[in-house]
Amino acid sequence: MNISDNILSWLLSGDPAIRWQTLRDLVHADSSVIEREKQKTLSKGWGARLLAHRQASGMWAGGLYTPKWTSTTYTLLLLRSIGLPAGDPRIIKSCMLLLDNGLYKDGGINLFFSMKCSETCVTGMILAILSYFQINDKRLETLVRYLFKEQMPDGGWNCRAYRGATHSSFHTTISVLEGLRDYEKLQRPLSQRTKKYQQRAIEFLLQHRLFRSHRTSRIIDSKIVRFSFPTRWHYDVLRALDFFQECKVKHDNRLQDAIKLLQKKRTEDRRWLLQGVHSGKTFFEMEKPGQPSRWNSLRALRVLQWYKGENND
Repeated sequence: MNISDNILSWLLSGDPAIRWQTLRDLVHADSSVIEREKQKTLSKGWGARLLAHRQASGMWAGGLYTPKWTSTTYTLLLLRSIGLPAGDPRIIKSCMLLLDNGLYKDGGINLFFSMKCSETCVTGMILAILSYFQINDKRLETLVRYLFKEQMPDGGWNCRAYRGATHSSFHTTISVLEGLRDYEKLQRPLSQRTKKYQQRAIEFLLQHRLFRSHRTSRIIDSKIVRFSFPTRWHYDVLRALDFFQECKVKHDNRLQDAIKLLQKKRTEDRRWLLQGVHSGKTFFEMEKPGQPSRWNSLRALRVLQWYKGENND
């Protein structure tokens, strides 16, 4: 797919988080160039600014899951999206806090005093964090087994299954999928087993064309067709498509509605806007709602590059 020099220049003039992913996904630069730019996320830009807010305890904002969105969980989730290199001792210590304090007797993560069971969406997010940052701890397998057990008959997951929910949630499903995918890449004992669970959940999303009711074909929720970043725990179509491209899912006609939606949202100058943000406290603003978004444009372009490549095979 041809991307104009103007758009590439605009992306490459952004934060190191945007630059290194643009070099990897759109420019296809040499690996040494990509890695050099990736390392800058530790000392410059958004990554460095978030690290500066880390407390001596290893936490952010004094909490593991709250306040949103400045707590340890959500800051590490954002650092994962930024693409901070794995192996930094500060990040390892912070990740271990989540595992040491969150692992519950049923095998998942429970960071809530009011709950008597683990929270599936949070377990998925924390598995993604721990796996991305390559935490070498056998307890990751405990989290994976918990998620295997919690998969619902329709193929997805729902954090309210313990309350009687019988239909999977898009929000929970995408968080679990990302966690299982990052775990798979570690090549750990259960890595190969995750594939069948991921495939069932991918089929669940495809049956809904990523955003439509499987019964009426209507858009399930207007919020999921608006592209935000950071996504936090929220599902939207671009987040799902970005997961599909990351996994290099084979072409499926049921993706066409989502791809058309993505193309329709491209502006006349060939960029994508930040359509909104999820309310809550943040350390700083990365991009302004309603303005051209490097995050959304980068992700949209790599989705279209993958999709068009699949269709040309």
